[in-house]
Amino acid sequence: MRAVALYGALGSLVLTTLVSAPADALAPGHTPGGHAEALGVAEAAQQAAAAGIRFGACPAAEGLPAPFECGTVSVPLDYAHPHGKHIRLTVSRGRATGPAHERQGALVYNPGGPGGSGMFFPLLAAVPQWKKLAKAYDFVGYAPRGVGRSAPLSCVNPASFAKAPTDAPQHPSAAYKRKKIAQAKAYAQGCARKAGADLPHFTSLNNARDLDVLRAALGERRLTYMGASYGTYFGALYATLFPGHVRRMVFDSVVDPDPRKIWYRSNLDQSAAFEKRWGDWRRWVARHDKVYHLGRTAGQVLNSYDRASKRLGHRPAGKVGPGELQAALLQVGYTDTYWARAANALAAYLRGDAKPLRVLAEPDASGAAASENANAVYTAVECNDARWPRSWRVWDRDNTRLAERAPFETWQNAWMNLPCAFWKTYSQRPIDVRAARGALPPTLLLASERDAATPYKGALELRRRLPGSALVTERDAGTHGIGGGPNRCVNRHLDTYLLTGAVPARGAECAPRREPAATAGKGLKQPQAR
Repeated sequence: MRAVALYGALGSLVLTTLVSAPADALAPGHTPGGHAEALGVAEAAQQAAAAGIRFGACPAAEGLPAPFECGTVSVPLDYAHPHGKHIRLTVSRGRATGPAHERQGALVYNPGGPGGSGMFFPLLAAVPQWKKLAKAYDFVGYAPRGVGRSAPLSCVNPASFAKAPTDAPQHPSAAYKRKKIAQAKAYAQGCARKAGADLPHFTSLNNARDLDVLRAALGERRLTYMGASYGTYFGALYATLFPGHVRRMVFDSVVDPDPRKIWYRSNLDQSAAFEKRWGDWRRWVARHDKVYHLGRTAGQVLNSYDRASKRLGHRPAGKVGPGELQAALLQVGYTDTYWARAANALAAYLRGDAKPLRVLAEPDASGAAASENANAVYTAVECNDARWPRSWRVWDRDNTRLAERAPFETWQNAWMNLPCAFWKTYSQRPIDVRAARGALPPTLLLASERDAATPYKGALELRRRLPGSALVTERDAGTHGIGGGPNRCVNRHLDTYLLTGAVPARGAECAPRREPAATAGKGLKQPQAR
């Protein structure tokens, strides 16, 4: 699932009953949600509760100055063998800012991915939208297994991973497909070679188990957790495996937990949804043609994009080719705070000034290692989590059909996930996410109606599977990750829930955030006053 939770606010867990997964949900020969793993989690959590976390000054690599603190928690690589190899997960903390009588413990956060790190989370305490929560909670972030300094995964040399410029044909030729198949095979082989016997243990189920060990290490009897995007999926796994350990849970921008969707079908759904959000941006740009001069209709704006892509194919702008252009403009599907910047860069490039586009889209060599690590974790988790089609004919058929009506993202998403067709480690069947009525306290779901990365139907599906949950919908909006953003209605429900545990009985609807202003870049005509 090509998704990263984007929050405008950043730049714009003593043990109770353990519940194991049903045996019929597991792949033959493997019991990743079974009795041995459940006992392993209980033992690891008990050890973590006794050891705690020794917090101290954060390493410079984390970019977290005092008074923020960092530490590590030890978790088994394989929960079926809790006395075997352990790995350490990095943890960050910002202490609650309010008086002692207002404090409610730790709020643990995950931003999504797979492959995203939440180590930055304590920084949000200074953002106005988060200050009420920061008074009540220690803000705790962490890097899941494989991410950052938490037993980092790697599949290829970062320099080769960041190689640019690249192509991005929306209707690839047979020769191009053969090239991408070869690359996917090589990437899967690289993951197996570099990670070795550890590779099968990077899964969403283990991310959920790690979360329970972290809960115990923090001295929390029950977990208060907020997950965005992919963080909602393993948060839902946590609620399924450990319902008695849940205090409060927020699921922001919800992954569809239907086992039939994980992960192949999820990616097809995602590509279709990105096409709709891509259309939203093009219509917005067209309404502001006096500023951007990219076309008076969505079709004309698409022609401008195609013209730029074709030109970059013949002569890249530095390290920006069609692939980098597409990846940069894909961001308009995640957040509308990106809309004006993307329009300005595209307009400037077509006018003859490539600098804004290079700033927007050119790969940053200093971030190559982090990008390669994030992609390695993404690939390992998604490929290990579920059974993927092994026949290229299936991939070719499904993506060719989809690309006829959703060409913008379909093939790029397919190439990103294609290593899973050639994955040699075992893959499990996803467990059936759900909770019995009364087994969980109320949980809160947040979703925007036109979210492309995690389509809205996923929130409806998770609400159905978690009785007592409440869904807050931002209508006619599409930003991915809405908690703690600019929508006061959404934030009011978020604050009320995390501070009191109360949810709107029938859910709630919030009006959309204000549409972004059409701000002009250097050399572009300013919008006329109205």
